Amino acid sequence: MQLPKWQNGIENYSKVISEIVNGMKRKIAVIGAGPSGITALKNLLDQGLDAVAFDRNTEVGGNWIYSESESHSSVFETTHIISSKTLSQYEDFTFDEFDPETSDYPSHDELRGYFQAYAKKFNLYPYIRFGTMVRSCKWIDDQTWEITTEKDGVESKEIFTDLAVCNGHHWKPRYPDYPGTFTGEFLHSHHFKKAAPFEGKRVLVIGGGNSACDVAVETSRVSKKTAISWRRGYRIVPKFFFGKPSDKVAEQTKWLPVWLRMRLNQVLLKIMIGDNEAYGLRPVTEPFGATHPTINDELLHKIRHGKVKPRMDIERFDGKKVIFEDGKTEEFDSIVACTGYWLSHPFFEKDFIDYSKGPVPLYLKMFHEKYENLFFIGMFQPLGCIWPGAELQSKIMARQLTGEWQRPENIAELCQKEVENPHFKQVNTPRHTITVDYHLFIKALKKHLPKDYVSKNPKQEFIKETSS
Repeated sequence: MQLPKWQNGIENYSKVISEIVNGMKRKIAVIGAGPSGITALKNLLDQGLDAVAFDRNTEVGGNWIYSESESHSSVFETTHIISSKTLSQYEDFTFDEFDPETSDYPSHDELRGYFQAYAKKFNLYPYIRFGTMVRSCKWIDDQTWEITTEKDGVESKEIFTDLAVCNGHHWKPRYPDYPGTFTGEFLHSHHFKKAAPFEGKRVLVIGGGNSACDVAVETSRVSKKTAISWRRGYRIVPKFFFGKPSDKVAEQTKWLPVWLRMRLNQVLLKIMIGDNEAYGLRPVTEPFGATHPTINDELLHKIRHGKVKPRMDIERFDGKKVIFEDGKTEEFDSIVACTGYWLSHPFFEKDFIDYSKGPVPLYLKMFHEKYENLFFIGMFQPLGCIWPGAELQSKIMARQLTGEWQRPENIAELCQKEVENPHFKQVNTPRHTITVDYHLFIKALKKHLPKDYVSKNPKQEFIKETSS
């Protein structure tokens, strides 16, 4: 239902709110049509709920839609997912149902096709408003949200009863801060699309996560020189152990306590690839799980073949010179900072909700202790893939909205308990505020669902919206 223009007066505005609230007809806004947004929309529609998703792009898939446009947060030209397909799929629509020949670690193009096939199978497209930016979400009460959107430069306001936030957390770059000034090209991995522009250049990559190692490997194919700077030691995990995807091997021990699993992983990794020092990399000083492991098959190969040079942390910049903490000085033409992203919800006022710093006290990583008509879907970082958990969160959300699941009365206590008792004791950085153990988190979510929670057939019929 489109909100009346302001000149029609506050009486008409109040009437619209009254019609929705008093009629108790739920209308849910979903922000985002990426992997989390489409499963949120699908599961809401499965329950016969009135829902609409907003997305700034022209297709479903979020940042898995490769684009060279810097305005679009997307994967690299050569990106493959870092978790294997059987641990990276929706139960309602598996990769085998999509394409039995999908690779063990699907490419961004395979994933784009998968997400779009999911949206087609479950008839989601009529419920998605593409090319639409959500500008503001104002909480009125437990039955009312005022949502301001913009499309083609025109703003409009609508009233919804509930809000599902599925905008992802890999889109607002977090830049490092070092003394001095670098006068060469300096960019964040958010703006890195492919290696070709770095041909013949001296490139420094900052970071030791998955993006950093991918950028280092890809630029080393064409650059004059590529170096990678780490401020701490990272564990580099191969994609395959004993001919099987490494996460499938690790899955065999999921029944063990987390501390024992992590210890076994640490021992196995040491046996398979040795210590970081053997590659000239900073040693790991934290236990397995204290930081996110980096899944990469090529970095160590490139280092031992002289294509990527390991470097210490940066002490300062001086023009094109970079001075490292061990005193080594080198000149570079380009620096790519792969230093992560902020948790950001720009459509909320900061005094309402701001998770960019500090803990994220949400029960099951989705329920706020106060706002009963607000849901966060996919806002967690497993040591694995996000969207299998996002699918389960979406089913719980839909069941709450239909009255089949009730919020615990002690939800404030449960929110705080999750903050104080994380699955892993991780280093204190903004990147590690929403980490979960994949298997424990999936198990916890399934406890809130019936045994027949899988829903493989479309259940909704498209009804033309009354709003424009």
